[in-house]
Amino acid sequence: MANLTLVIDKDLLLRARKRALDQGTSVNALVRSYLENYAGRPDAAEAMRAFVERAASHGARSERPWTREELYDR
Repeated sequence: MANLTLVIDKDLLLRARKRALDQGTSVNALVRSYLENYAGRPDAAEAMRAFVERAASHGARSERPWTREELYDR
C-alpha cells in the first residue's frame, strides 16, 4: 500500500467528511473505492495465487512474523 497526499479545499473536505460519516464510511475509503473502480480491480484469483506463493516463500525462509512492509508489498 502507498500513501497519497491530496490538496483539497478545506470546505470541500469538511463536506465530504460529514457526508461520509453519515454513510458510515470515511473519505479515505471513498477515495480508495473510487480509484479501484476507476483503475479496475485486479483479478481476485490471480491476487490469491500471488499471496499464497508469497506466504509459502516467506514460511520457507523465516519463522519470524511478517513486517508491515512485507504484508503490504505489491
